[in-house]
Amino acid sequence: MDFSWINGFSSELLRGLGITLKLLLLSGICGFALAVVVGLGRVSRNPLIRAPMQFYISVFRGTPLLVQIYILYYGVGSLFAAYPPIRGSFLWPYLREGFWYVALALTLSVGAYVGEVLRGGLRAVPRGELEAARAYGMGHWLTLRRVWLPRALELVRPTLVGECVLLLKATALASTVAVTDLLGAANLVRAQTLKVYEPLLAVALIYIVLAFVIEHLCARLGKVPQRQA
Repeated sequence: MDFSWINGFSSELLRGLGITLKLLLLSGICGFALAVVVGLGRVSRNPLIRAPMQFYISVFRGTPLLVQIYILYYGVGSLFAAYPPIRGSFLWPYLREGFWYVALALTLSVGAYVGEVLRGGLRAVPRGELEAARAYGMGHWLTLRRVWLPRALELVRPTLVGECVLLLKATALASTVAVTDLLGAANLVRAQTLKVYEPLLAVALIYIVLAFVIEHLCARLGKVPQRQA
């Protein structure tokens, strides 16, 4: 094994790492916000709210993420490219970049998967806790913010940690639409050095370290309420 190429391609690897982290944070934060809306919609008693959320989850959980990225990048992106007003607008520098299509696809995927996880957590919260909150005079939204949603997140925290790690690994699909993330940087190294295994092993090690950091941070965050109690 020869890793002497790392010094010459360290900047590409660091740039790829930055893009991977940006995708992870952007899609993770936006996807979680969407997941809260989806989860609440799934437990709604109103069928006009519940049915669209169910359809959304079925579509995005029932199709491969790579297909979703291709549809957004090659399909929607091509429509934007063929529309002169968009090409001449201030949005075009962003809409022509694959990064934003991948970020959107990841956000929608997180919203579907985590939204269904939150649905289970919201339904698992003991009804007595919600009734106690109302007995203290809390309104619906205050109960949701202080009792229902925090307890649901606590119940599904191990699953959410797993979803974060899965999201990290899903960011590697960005390299399929010319986004130079970590895997894209490895492919660049392979093309220029003709080394097959070493770049992939180096990138795999970075993903392992990132997954460990995510699990460690989530574990520490989960212990904070216990120390305060």
